[in-house]
Amino acid sequence: MTESVFATGYKNESFWWEDAPRPERRAKMLPARVDVLVIGSGYTGLMAARETAGGGRSTLVLDAECAGFGCSSRNGGQVSTSIKPTVGELSGRMNEDIARGIRREGMNALDYITDLIATQNLACDWEIGGRFHAAHNPRQYDALAKSLAAQPKDLSSPYFMVPKAEQAKEIDSAFYHGGAVHTKHAALHPGKYHLELLRLAEAAGAQVIGHCPVTGLEKDGAGFVATTPLGKVAARDVVVATNGYTGPLTPWHRRRVIPIGSYIIATEELPLELTQRLLPTNRMISDTRKLVFYYRLSPDKRRILFGGRVAYKENDPKVSAPRLHRWMSLIFPEVAATKVTHSWMGYVAYTFDTLPHLGKQDGLHYAMGYCGSGVSLATYFGMKIGQQVLGRKDGDSPLTNVPFQTRPLYDGNPWFLAPSILYYRIKDSLPI
Repeated sequence: MTESVFATGYKNESFWWEDAPRPERRAKMLPARVDVLVIGSGYTGLMAARETAGGGRSTLVLDAECAGFGCSSRNGGQVSTSIKPTVGELSGRMNEDIARGIRREGMNALDYITDLIATQNLACDWEIGGRFHAAHNPRQYDALAKSLAAQPKDLSSPYFMVPKAEQAKEIDSAFYHGGAVHTKHAALHPGKYHLELLRLAEAAGAQVIGHCPVTGLEKDGAGFVATTPLGKVAARDVVVATNGYTGPLTPWHRRRVIPIGSYIIATEELPLELTQRLLPTNRMISDTRKLVFYYRLSPDKRRILFGGRVAYKENDPKVSAPRLHRWMSLIFPEVAATKVTHSWMGYVAYTFDTLPHLGKQDGLHYAMGYCGSGVSLATYFGMKIGQQVLGRKDGDSPLTNVPFQTRPLYDGNPWFLAPSILYYRIKDSLPI
């Protein structure tokens, strides 16, 4: 694949920024003291700030880049129930009540974001169209059907199976072998959604400042003092909301999240008759591969937005774009000649137990580790950690202070990803 995949006017940046440019929130000075300092201005940070500011606490949100520069304005906009381990898998790690409670949190997160968008009239191209989770080989279809059928009815999102013989109703491609439709899953415009959460946080009284990295954080009596290029600011409480961008500022958290690059391309505009034939139900699409692909139509249904994990450390989206284009063309041969107008990447945060985590460690509140399903989870757990800062009972979660695992010798540099990706790439190619 060569430069020919790129359209005239190609941009090495998120397609979502076209309709939702990143907001500038610069300042010349910081307040000397606040009640709550939130580090990170993505979904988690803004929802935490909305809670604490709304609860009467002076709240400052700082970000090293412009507000929402990370995955909050770079993700695919898929919204699901999100908790990855099944009840059975969780019950093998902890007692069944906690396992069921954790699984229910995924459903709560989806219900919460659905209600938030409706009650606050958030303009973010929200659509409850469902998600088609496609099986990449026949054995995976059988395994998917068995796994979904085994879930307790009260902890299972509504779904129905689609055999390969009926697959064309969902996707006009011979690449897959049937799949499952999750009817309550949804889609939104992540850039617009972030701007709406920013509006809510600021309306509650939070101050958001970008281009102001926190370079140092020290305990000071019952609180903390943060060092920034604009000076120092003291805070009684600090919320770490950095997820896939967690760095050396908070080494305990850095050792517990695995930053994994996720890559997306946007095609040039396509005829509506083509996009409606290729994806007739306009659902979100994901698949059963370990190195998952996820894709959808743009809100105006004129483009394909195609994402996946096609690299280990590559941070130049122009290098990853041809790889994504090649896979998209395998799934949809009709678009092989279609050009790419945008290519971008961002870092999601995985955890060693594939669960999100929230709680308090050494005085620092945190919520992170959404394992690639952060739209609903970051919204929900950002709200929860804000409530915990306020000391409210509503902030309790079965996931609060579940042991946040790390591994010996891991310092935040995922050296093990390269062999893992190679292993899973081989495994995905086999009929197992």
